[in-house]
Amino acid sequence: MRTFLNVISYIFHPIFIPVMATVGYFIVTPRMYDFNFKVDVTITIAIFTIFIPVLTFILLRRLQLIDTVFVKDVRQRRIPLYLYILLLFLIVTKVISETIFAELYNFFFATLISAVICLFFVLFRVKASMHMMGIAGLVFFFVVLSISYQLNITFALSILILMIGIVGSSRLYLKAHTFTELIIGFFIGAIPQLLVMYDWL
Repeated sequence: MRTFLNVISYIFHPIFIPVMATVGYFIVTPRMYDFNFKVDVTITIAIFTIFIPVLTFILLRRLQLIDTVFVKDVRQRRIPLYLYILLLFLIVTKVISETIFAELYNFFFATLISAVICLFFVLFRVKASMHMMGIAGLVFFFVVLSISYQLNITFALSILILMIGIVGSSRLYLKAHTFTELIIGFFIGAIPQLLVMYDWL
């Protein structure tokens, strides 16, 4: 059980959520994009949100500024969050165009807001769950997508909602967060996605 929940924690680590959202968006959107264009965008997002953060985590561990990739100590979260906010800012200003990817742009803009709120909590020594922030943001992104395009993706949404429970359970079982920290993380991820919904519809 512990191995399974550890795997879940790695798969749904916040750095993987933007790529999941990007791939999911290209799968369900009725907008027509060239395949090579979709691949290029996805790779670019992966570089910004996976490869750069991973290299940074390795460097920070070498410098003993963080203990693990899960950054359990709230005091160690500042530098990774500063970097994550910077990378998300670059994505919404340089990579994802609002005129070409309106819905995806709003997802990243909402995720940027979530990251800033999470940093605000960190500054006050409150450790919100970024795993819950990520999975909640992903779920509500697809909820809003389904409403916007009138898509029947009930099965996919059911799986994602189930994953909220599994991810939350994994963080509790591994003693990475308290229930309160999970709830805070959930709302930090969900509310910005819902707020940008009005810009879509």
